[in-house]
Amino acid sequence: MTDNNYIIIGRLGKTYGVRGWLRVNSYTEDASGILDYTPWHLQEGKSYKLRAIADSKKLGNGLIVKFDGVDTPENAKLLTGSKVAILSSQLPALEEGEYYWKDLEGLTVIDQDGNNLGKILYIMETGSNDVLVVKGEKEHAIPYLPNDVVKNIDLKNKIMYVNWEII
Repeated sequence: MTDNNYIIIGRLGKTYGVRGWLRVNSYTEDASGILDYTPWHLQEGKSYKLRAIADSKKLGNGLIVKFDGVDTPENAKLLTGSKVAILSSQLPALEEGEYYWKDLEGLTVIDQDGNNLGKILYIMETGSNDVLVVKGEKEHAIPYLPNDVVKNIDLKNKIMYVNWEII
């Protein structure tokens, strides 16, 4: 499988205790929400390996996990820093007009006058609304506001149309 089939949803942190537990840095909105996406594939070297979770616990605002066959801090330490990934096919289907960030990254952004503003490099969560970081001749930070700023998304042709004034 190619890396394009995997979605990174977290990273393993430091070991915890003496029985092979690891802290989890979750990229999901709610830290424990990462457990809704199983099985996990851990990036080990240049490939991903399927790993079964034997147990998990909330720890303060975070989460710790124990993997099958990982029973010592020394074995757990070998997994520290590994990316936690799932297959993109594991993501739930979205409603019409909803998109995963992974589907928007890389789209070409065209403004209301037909100007190519560049491609979406990444998306930032800011609290009030998400922001598209678009890189072309200049870098633009465009608020992701469907129907107001974002007028149309054409995934097939990899284009997003926006109502945005170049400054």
